[in-house]
Amino acid sequence: MPKHWLIIAAAFVGVLAAPAAVRAEDSPDQAPLHLVLATATPGGGFPAYGAALAAAIRETSPDIALELRASKGSTENLILLRQGQVDLGLVQGEYAYEALAGQGVAQVITVIAPVYAAPGLFVVRADSPVRSLDDLRGRPVALGTRSSGLTAMGRTVLRGARIDPDRDIQPILLDHAGDGPAMVRDGRAAALFGGGTGWPGFRAVAEAPGGARFLGPSTPAIDAILTESPSLRRMTVPAGTFPGQDAAIETVGSWSFILGKPGLDPAAVARLVAAIDRARPALARHLPHERPSDPRDLGAAVPAAWLHPATAAFLRGR
Repeated sequence: MPKHWLIIAAAFVGVLAAPAAVRAEDSPDQAPLHLVLATATPGGGFPAYGAALAAAIRETSPDIALELRASKGSTENLILLRQGQVDLGLVQGEYAYEALAGQGVAQVITVIAPVYAAPGLFVVRADSPVRSLDDLRGRPVALGTRSSGLTAMGRTVLRGARIDPDRDIQPILLDHAGDGPAMVRDGRAAALFGGGTGWPGFRAVAEAPGGARFLGPSTPAIDAILTESPSLRRMTVPAGTFPGQDAAIETVGSWSFILGKPGLDPAAVARLVAAIDRARPALARHLPHERPSDPRDLGAAVPAAWLHPATAAFLRGR
């Protein structure tokens, strides 16, 4: 058995043995709870999600405040979590899987809640000659920021399509996630990779004059990608998800997660997870193009041993 699965099995014993966490509704007169959440660079999906989540929780659980902290993205968020500089961090699926599978059993980062499932796509201008991923060869392609999990996913998608992301395209790494849409619109980039049906970069290109088209990998490429990356899942973007999209798009994607720093207080996590559950309708209003986060989605997204004990207790009680 691989070493990291032995680690997971050992941690799972701890999850099962953990006492049931106190639920927020059991203690209505609790002290205010303040948690720091690391997001990413402005203009990307994580800052938008963090702002929406903080607003939704403020509406439904005013005793809980999320302080948002901008960062370089998933890789820096993992560092901040390990160092205890933030309580919570948003981390894209591939980075989360690698980090969670490779850590020890003592002081560990844990999964607190899901963010949303993010199908990965390339977006091009509607009048672009690019009709498939093969057409990206030799062209400038904005893959995302240097520390973004979406950038890592984009590279994986290209490799699955037998396109070397460093040699077969002209890769563009962004300083800020919000820079990508303008580069597609003015021709500096032939395409932009991103993830999520409500991802701000996708919406910015699709809703600009002239519109956009979206590209996913071919069926053989999807099979190759899933073989290489067990953290990714086959996903379908239904027709009509984006303006002018008249057919469903098959692709791959991943769940992103809210991760917690080592030793994060179980009582605080119990209150937060219950608050996220109550806030789902409000979150849907703030993020109308994304499926609202639901803690129950974790059952199919990650091994149970990776959950914070308070999150595991919440799921057992539902």
